[in-house]
Amino acid sequence: MASWKRDATSGLIVLVPVIVTLYVIAFIYNAIATLPFIESIQPGWVRVPLTLILFALLVFAIGYLMRTATGPLVEGAIDDVMNSLPGLRVVYNASKMAVETAVTGTGDLQAPVKLETWNGMRMTAFKTGKRTEDGRDVLFLPTAPNITTGFVIEVEPDEYTETDERVEDALTRVLSAGFGETGEDIGVSINVTEEPAKTDD
Repeated sequence: MASWKRDATSGLIVLVPVIVTLYVIAFIYNAIATLPFIESIQPGWVRVPLTLILFALLVFAIGYLMRTATGPLVEGAIDDVMNSLPGLRVVYNASKMAVETAVTGTGDLQAPVKLETWNGMRMTAFKTGKRTEDGRDVLFLPTAPNITTGFVIEVEPDEYTETDERVEDALTRVLSAGFGETGEDIGVSINVTEEPAKTDD
């Protein structure tokens, strides 16, 4: 039971962001293509490259806005709204991570590690490849399911445990709040013994 649930969750985490991203792109493309001045252009084949050019200009314009002082405020407001919606926040963050990973890759985040924050409690963090002057490693400890926020911490090398886990697998676990775990099944089986049916003497 737990195995197929985990497989289904992992599959949805991969497919849903891709579907949502393609749907948004198609929606914006159709919105541009149906503008009155676009539809009035002849011949018809000219409308396709013109729509693509306008789409690219829109992307660059939004990208430029994000680099201004207003950009982080707008992005933060959108993140706050989406992360306040149960269910949709997972899809939103998964889609955002998928786009960021496709564009920039996961090179900024290096090997995932296990950090024991207090006795018996471990958290997933990521190496940044940076080190402080006193020899501490700089780690990024993301929050779940919104991985765009978190904590930058300085830790002694012997205070965390390195793993052979892939960055993508660790991000999937954090992003899905643990429901997208790709590891082995950790469910505990419980043996149930049925009592013999009582008969009337």
